[in-house]
Amino acid sequence: MGKAVKLSYIAVPSPIINSLWSSSLDSLLESPKKSSKRGAKLSQCSNLIKNPRLCFFILIFLVGFFGMMKLYFNLNLEPLIQFFPNACNQQEAVTSKNNGLNKSMHMLMEKKTITMVKENEYEEDSSSFWKQPDSFGYRPCLTFSQEYRGTSPEILKDRTKYLMVVVSGGMNQQRNQIVDAVVIARILGAALVVPVLQVNIVWGDESEFSDIFDLEHFKRTLAEDVRIVSSLPSTHLRIKPPEESQTPFHATPRWIRQHYHGKLRRYGVLLLRGLDSRLSKDLPSDLQKLRCKVAFHALKFASHILHFGNKIAKRMSHKGPYVALHLRMEKDVWIRTGCSPGLSSDYDNMIENERKQRPKLLTAKSNMTSHDRKLAGLCPLNALEVARLLKALGAPKNARIYWAGGDPLGGKDALLALTTEFPYFYNKEDLAIPGELAPFAKKASFMAAIDFIVCEQSDVFIPSHGGNMGHALQGLRAYAGHKKLITPNKRHMLPYFLNTSLPEMEFNKIVKELHRDSLGKLELRTSKPDRDVTKYPVPECMCNT
Repeated sequence: MGKAVKLSYIAVPSPIINSLWSSSLDSLLESPKKSSKRGAKLSQCSNLIKNPRLCFFILIFLVGFFGMMKLYFNLNLEPLIQFFPNACNQQEAVTSKNNGLNKSMHMLMEKKTITMVKENEYEEDSSSFWKQPDSFGYRPCLTFSQEYRGTSPEILKDRTKYLMVVVSGGMNQQRNQIVDAVVIARILGAALVVPVLQVNIVWGDESEFSDIFDLEHFKRTLAEDVRIVSSLPSTHLRIKPPEESQTPFHATPRWIRQHYHGKLRRYGVLLLRGLDSRLSKDLPSDLQKLRCKVAFHALKFASHILHFGNKIAKRMSHKGPYVALHLRMEKDVWIRTGCSPGLSSDYDNMIENERKQRPKLLTAKSNMTSHDRKLAGLCPLNALEVARLLKALGAPKNARIYWAGGDPLGGKDALLALTTEFPYFYNKEDLAIPGELAPFAKKASFMAAIDFIVCEQSDVFIPSHGGNMGHALQGLRAYAGHKKLITPNKRHMLPYFLNTSLPEMEFNKIVKELHRDSLGKLELRTSKPDRDVTKYPVPECMCNT
């Protein structure tokens, strides 16, 4: 045999070999096309790695290739061969990392897109929240019939019959009775003595008619309909007027004439009490128009109240549109309605005990529990429910909100759910300059009138529990061109309020749909029986030309 060949080996550290091999592997895995730039993208390798079968054949080819090189050059490439399988692992790691990064970017973009969609929907909801309903061209139209105008001169010149009325309740309840008193005076052909405002047992307000309303304006506006006098003439002062306080509900003009006209002719004077909701809601057209004329034209607030109310309304509106809420969360409201405040067991027990001690204050059906009344939609909304309603209907978080009403049971803590969601939350005390309201602290009617004026001028009005003020403002806003008014659909809303598992977006969608027809749009009084024309003035008091 020939002389054996002596081989020499140079020890090379493993990290260096790994580094050299990694560079060589990168160059082998690059595209077959020569590139002048070092460090080209690994995207093509990534595509190969994604195909396991192709990667396997390449691996076999490379192992065979370097095996042949070892046999031919008798090189010790074992360390390299041992390292080789890690190459694919490294590329897989890079690929996995890139895929993870791409996935994260995709999720981030998707989240951003969803956020942008929500923001766009929110902006759209916010803009639609202030949108006013369509009045369809309806405008005030109080044209009386020829017959009505023909009988007016004889009624106005009569000096023998005088009607006196005592109106009770809060300011808005008194307004309703004054409206009906004028209509009853017209039915009887009698002069109306300026109504007496009964001292309210709850608030102790001793205001007279002229303290709240513009008396001269009242007389001038109704000069062609009913003669208004400030007091009885001397010829009737010594006569003790017969008193009637049992006028039935829904009394018709015919009933009024049959029962009161004889006494009025005999004594010349008649005194009526307890007129609240006694006169029929369905009257002849001319009398319905007279109702509107009194409610929307004749009953104007006294100048000092009007001036102060406009001042507060201007302070609310100087930064843009605002919402007015009539919150019914006072202690006496919870007692009268038979509902529980829901603030705590202590407050609930307090209300229940007072209701038992003074059962006459309960005006609701006594055979229903508080919970049953709540389920039937007969209870005022609390602060949390109002806040959720506003959010669902698209009220922006920066919406300016004026709240009308007395101090809620529980104080400001009872309003936390609202003020947390809508921090720009004010009432007349917040907007008045210190000391401005001091002279009227014990004048509940004055305070109620200020609330009425600010609510009337709001862009959106929401009564939390109907009532006389809510009804009066609904009619007035309709008469002014159907300004937006949201009537909470409490009975149908309540199950969704109680469903805590319902997602917020789904809740908002449902609430919006429930109120699609409760946003102050045009409604005909004649579409439902026994509707008050001063609440639904179309078609008797408004016409479309």
